[in-house]
Amino acid sequence: MSVPRYTGVRTFASLPHTSELEGVDVAVVGVPFDTATSYRPGARFGPEAIRAGSTLLRPYHPALHLDVFGSLKIVDYGDVVVTPGNAERTAGQIADGLAPVLAAGAVPLVLGGDHSVVLGELRAHAAAAGEPVGVVLLDAHADTWDEYYGEKYFHGTPFRRAVEEGVIAPERSLFAGMRGPLYAGSDLEEAREMGFELVQGDELRSIGPGDYSDRVRRRLGDGPAFLSFDIDVIDPAFAPGTGTPEVAGLLPHEALVLLRSLAGIDFRGYDVVEVSPAYDGPGQTTGMLAANVAYELLALSAVARG
Repeated sequence: MSVPRYTGVRTFASLPHTSELEGVDVAVVGVPFDTATSYRPGARFGPEAIRAGSTLLRPYHPALHLDVFGSLKIVDYGDVVVTPGNAERTAGQIADGLAPVLAAGAVPLVLGGDHSVVLGELRAHAAAAGEPVGVVLLDAHADTWDEYYGEKYFHGTPFRRAVEEGVIAPERSLFAGMRGPLYAGSDLEEAREMGFELVQGDELRSIGPGDYSDRVRRRLGDGPAFLSFDIDVIDPAFAPGTGTPEVAGLLPHEALVLLRSLAGIDFRGYDVVEVSPAYDGPGQTTGMLAANVAYELLALSAVARG
């Protein structure tokens, strides 16, 4: 805060870039991978775009009445190693890359990358916790398909793979925001059959943040929890820079209020995924919004650890 925010090396919110984790509460980690997309590529540049969009973030959060950066020791940990074109290998690299962060007691905030990266995240969290993780998902899609043109590891399958691997607890997970045309009704019914609770987009708007928060808290119970935010849950009028846009999504302020309603939950980790800046509007619209979503996730950690 001692120099203009547009100067210096671009880290998230001008936080220090370091791999030293002693005493760190939250580590921002980039995962620049997008070759598991099914429509528009470009999310490999998502971490860079979110970092660039974060320059206007300020420490004090008026809605939650706290100094986010003063309440936590937060660093930008840089990017993990990935293998372009190989989602399965990359999942392993992500798990390995996050292991030291979790071992140090820090909460990783991952900037994606397409949504296939969450499988590696969940592997790391389940290994660190010693049990499967409950997931809170805000997304236009449930991402529980079995395959896509024969491909088992892509951005529409990570939560099914996570169930098969035993790293997610579907009975403690709530997925919300799904909308748009489907290949078949089974696209969502199969997710329910796996044990996930789904709140589709129209229902999410009708229940409001209070009921949403209550349902999430009841669902998660006392086990380890993880929050995944796919930027395509936002209406593409406000977040055009994404790979699989669906019309009639959440408005930005609706999404931020939903996140704030979860204050007090001690999430073990977070991600913000599917930012594809090549399709963004003028003025870094999607990148700035994603950066503000990440800021809200940091605020949740500040409340939980405060």
